[in-house]
Amino acid sequence: MNKKISFGKISANFSQNSDKIEATGTFGTFGPPQAIQVLEDDTESQQMKNVMGISNFGKKAKSFDIKEMIAQVKATAKEITKQPEEEKVPDSEDDSEDDFIGPPVPANLVIQKEEKIAEKSKNSDDSDEEEIDSNLFIPCTHEAQMVHGNKAVTALCVDPSGARLASGSVDYDVSFWDFAGMDSGMRSFRTLQPADNHPIRALHYSSTGDLLLVISGASQAKVIDRDGFEKLETVKGDMYITDQAKTKGHTAGLLAGTWNPVTKEEFLTTSADGTVRTWDFYGGGKNHKQIIKCRAQNGLKVPPTAVNYNREGKVIACGCADGSIQLWDFRKSSVAPAKQIRKAHLPGEITSICFSHIGDNLLTRSCDETMKLWDIRNLKERLHEVKNLYTRYDTTDAIFSPNDAVAATGVSLDKGDKHGVVLFYDTKTFNLIRKMQVTTSHTIKLFWHPKLNQVFVGTGNGLIKCYYDERRSLRGATLCVVKHHRKAQHSEIVSSQQIITPHALPLFRQERRKTSRKQMEKDRLDPVKSKRPDLPITSGQGGRVASSGGTLSSFVIRNLGLSKRVEDDQDPREAILKYAKEAEENPYWITPAYKNTQPLASTSKFADEEDDDDENEPDSKKSKTE
Repeated sequence: MNKKISFGKISANFSQNSDKIEATGTFGTFGPPQAIQVLEDDTESQQMKNVMGISNFGKKAKSFDIKEMIAQVKATAKEITKQPEEEKVPDSEDDSEDDFIGPPVPANLVIQKEEKIAEKSKNSDDSDEEEIDSNLFIPCTHEAQMVHGNKAVTALCVDPSGARLASGSVDYDVSFWDFAGMDSGMRSFRTLQPADNHPIRALHYSSTGDLLLVISGASQAKVIDRDGFEKLETVKGDMYITDQAKTKGHTAGLLAGTWNPVTKEEFLTTSADGTVRTWDFYGGGKNHKQIIKCRAQNGLKVPPTAVNYNREGKVIACGCADGSIQLWDFRKSSVAPAKQIRKAHLPGEITSICFSHIGDNLLTRSCDETMKLWDIRNLKERLHEVKNLYTRYDTTDAIFSPNDAVAATGVSLDKGDKHGVVLFYDTKTFNLIRKMQVTTSHTIKLFWHPKLNQVFVGTGNGLIKCYYDERRSLRGATLCVVKHHRKAQHSEIVSSQQIITPHALPLFRQERRKTSRKQMEKDRLDPVKSKRPDLPITSGQGGRVASSGGTLSSFVIRNLGLSKRVEDDQDPREAILKYAKEAEENPYWITPAYKNTQPLASTSKFADEEDDDDENEPDSKKSKTE
């Protein structure tokens, strides 16, 4: 079918094979598609190609000639391997070495050169000496002072981080010092009495620094936190049981104690009952964990006065009152000591026993006025000994420096001494390095903190001295001394001026100001301001209840005002007689009723008869008037 389709004004016939499609609209005619003509390069692009010497724009892959590259590499390799010919230098005679070439060097320049060489050698020697002296360095260029009280400081400890210091004394007080919160006034932020009326013998922070062990003269040790709140108290043993292993705790006063440096929840205590007991913090102190019975040479019990763990926390060193040293190792046996020295000191209390940081040496201090250094690997003979160290307190310390190169101890005041001193010795030779005067009293406790590099000294007059170096000491007391103490600012109040006019009118007269005491006395007299309670009733019976009536009805009547109040302090006879005259003049009840029937009172007749009878009676029966 030849059907013509029209679109508006555009008409097309698809059945006819015509090369042209006619359109009657304004778009013109649409013919068959023509081939796309390739435009030739314009003159400008052609000129650019000629100038640049290229035939076409765009990237072209680079071509390589492998044979040419191999030949070039071989040529460069031959040039590198070739060695230049060495020029032959003619041998010179031996005498020519000593000949000078050119003018001689001036004498002053030669002397200056020799001096420089000597200075260099001297500086190298000084540096070697400084390295040697750095091992024996003692931080004591500056000092700071803290006041604990008036009595001897017998316990001193700094936490592992070096942030807080705890001190104890024979006055039963434990003081806490915070270096970050103190100023140059050096005041403790808290003081408490954890053991009531028992002197403090030792204080030790745990390895984490969150708990503090308090050893007092009581038989029960206490563990408190950093703020002084009690966390644990060990149980007291039964003093009537002979075998100390059968009791749960100590039966006599404590002497020493410390924390395990490795196991943070374990600590030990020693007592005058001759035992060393280890405790578990999480056990609540209800029963000891392990027990050690220290025995003298004759088999009797002897109290361990000083005790300490080694750095691994596996060996316990005990210094006993008979002068012996006993080393106990629970890995082997708890019945007999692993090692012991029977006559380490003269019979007397060992005040301190300390392991070196390396763990090979042992330092002891005793009341026999000696300090000795021992080698744990060979305890038969002491390494070094210092004598004539007077000791008055049984808690006098002897400690190692953090690098184990220096040993320090305190000396008490003897007769004729004016200053308590701290002595520092070289651990290799035990030669005296420094003698440092502390105060005019005994020096008892020492603590050399490894992180702060500061030395803390507890004295017999209640002072705590801190020695440090500005360059080599960190934090601690150096944070406090630079802070100035701020005084409290008082607000100034300007009072209004008072005008005194003695002859002014009462309306405008002002009362003179009185002191607070006089004003208080005046207010005391005012019952309203002083809120005085009701005064007690001095007359009558029944108190306030009887005054208002004994029954409910009388109470209501009196309070409502329906009845006149009765005055309890009035005489009832007088109350009746005051109405007698009024009753005679104005009778109301009895006299008007008998006025017609009995105008005369009947009592008057009998009264007359009685008077006559009295007159006729004999004298013996008459009533006596006088």
